[in-house]
Amino acid sequence: MESYLTNILKQFEYYKSLGDNTFSQLTFEELQNEISKDANSISIIVKHMAGNMLSRWTNFLTEDGEKVWRQRDLEFEDSYPTIEELFSAWEKGWQCLFNAITSLTTEDLEKIIYIRNQGHTVTEAINRQLAHYAYHVGQIVFLGKVLKGKDWQSLSITKGQSKTYNKEKFSKEKGKRHFTDDL
Repeated sequence: MESYLTNILKQFEYYKSLGDNTFSQLTFEELQNEISKDANSISIIVKHMAGNMLSRWTNFLTEDGEKVWRQRDLEFEDSYPTIEELFSAWEKGWQCLFNAITSLTTEDLEKIIYIRNQGHTVTEAINRQLAHYAYHVGQIVFLGKVLKGKDWQSLSITKGQSKTYNKEKFSKEKGKRHFTDDL
């Protein structure tokens, strides 16, 4: 189970990096662009993710993951006046998550925690949040790619480069490593 904690931390770091690498390609105006009526901008998705992270990961083992102070509906209104405030919220949410994950022990993984009074093992709650954040980071990356068009810098294997990528991977000896170790 120790490998689970190490792996899950790397997975969360990977998804954060995808967001970070998308943001680095966009202007504040692009981050706020709602590409269609009632669509969420990247800024709104960030606000929702940060709100969710702070709610879920604050006092993770001792309080319900849906905090009474959370105002989820307001997370879907873009209210960041500056790019710095947007990035600050993003970082604050992730830091809360990383602090909670790094404080866990293998003994904690089978404990029961609650989200809206629904019991989850710690492992189940972590997996739930990983899937939720991967979903939203995928939206962020997709929107970034749509907004940048031909100027988008790929965050994965570039189209047409699979053979080259695989050749480099298969040139290494087999061994246990996380896929993000080479990023």
